[in-house]
Amino acid sequence: MTDKQIYAAIEAADHEVRLVIGEFFNTRFNIIKVERVPCSGLSYNGITDQQALIGSIKQAIASAKKMVGASVQQVILAIPAFNLKRISLKSTVDIEGIDGTVTIQDVRNAIKKAEAVNIGDDSVLIQTVCVKYTVNGMTTRRIPLGEKCSQLIVDIDLLCADRKFAYDLVTCVEKTGLKVMDIFADIYAVGKEAALFEQSVDRQVIVLKVERDATTLGLLYKGRFAASTILPMGLGNIANAAVEKYGINMKNAIELIKYSARLDQTVCSSNIIHIWNDNGENRTISEQELVDCIRPNIETWLNAITETCEGILQAGETTVIITGEGGETIGLENLLSKRLNVEVRDYIPETLGGRNAALTACLGLFYAYQDRLPIIGQTENSLDLDAFIKNVSYRDRKVETTKEDTLTNKLKGLFLDGKK
Repeated sequence: MTDKQIYAAIEAADHEVRLVIGEFFNTRFNIIKVERVPCSGLSYNGITDQQALIGSIKQAIASAKKMVGASVQQVILAIPAFNLKRISLKSTVDIEGIDGTVTIQDVRNAIKKAEAVNIGDDSVLIQTVCVKYTVNGMTTRRIPLGEKCSQLIVDIDLLCADRKFAYDLVTCVEKTGLKVMDIFADIYAVGKEAALFEQSVDRQVIVLKVERDATTLGLLYKGRFAASTILPMGLGNIANAAVEKYGINMKNAIELIKYSARLDQTVCSSNIIHIWNDNGENRTISEQELVDCIRPNIETWLNAITETCEGILQAGETTVIITGEGGETIGLENLLSKRLNVEVRDYIPETLGGRNAALTACLGLFYAYQDRLPIIGQTENSLDLDAFIKNVSYRDRKVETTKEDTLTNKLKGLFLDGKK
């Protein structure tokens, strides 16, 4: 148990708080607990209700504690990519060691030098990404520890978020009693979970993180984050047509769109996909009726994405990835592929316990943080590890005893039945 690295990751999306507790053990990642709590306190560009957001985070933490038997003390935090910008630079440092070989301290010195750059009053540095290293004229993406040289050149990306949004979000998290271990942009975390940085080395990758009220568009190119923008329209805007016409609540409308409607089909089934009671009257809606109802809103969303991506597509070969809550939507990728005339794929995580596209960014936080450990040198766990180990050990003993008693009782019963 002591070799385990147990972390908690939180993402506050525009309609819910997502909490994932997971562990790295023997190079494998396992999910321990997932919590998703509705929240109306945050939008894509700011916090609208601090108390609502704080309450949702507290609820997620409390529910997780009941299951794992230990309190969450610190978290890795995702921040929406609102006003996210990248500052790229080269940081050159002299090698300090007497043996003339690269050490982790030399890398830290290069990072410290880069972080001294003025990023403006409206932005705050949330992440320093070492893209590649150059020693003796040779470039590598791995830290060249032990290489003999006189200078180390590091290509560094400074990822900067909106200062007010970042400050307000961290403040809300800390008011729940949690400590923030690290912060990553949600679109960057998506790239880590889906291994999109590797895929973007020889082509452009456009990430569409489709949520309830907004769609975040992120561009990855040459193995690094390039740019992002947010369109104020998402699944909720598409579902509004069904909400207004049929009086279905927003949650049910979105669930129907994601799992009961084939958006890329012109002719759909006339089978009923939803039945409900409206003032004593039973009402129904078929797949065809739902798709016909929301089709104009889908076209509006497709037009906005097409217009935003037009210039990017002209720059070279491109792949589009749809994830976030919208990654569960049937047929959306086919509609967008026909419109953009490029490969479009949905991304749904494959980790057991986290196979939902809405969790993509939250899961990516674990890998983003793990990649930074060699540099920051921290291995703090998110949970009260002593309480967690005690709880798990107690459960193991309890299960073992129950099985033994049950088996003994069964054997006794067989002998008694034989005597009778």
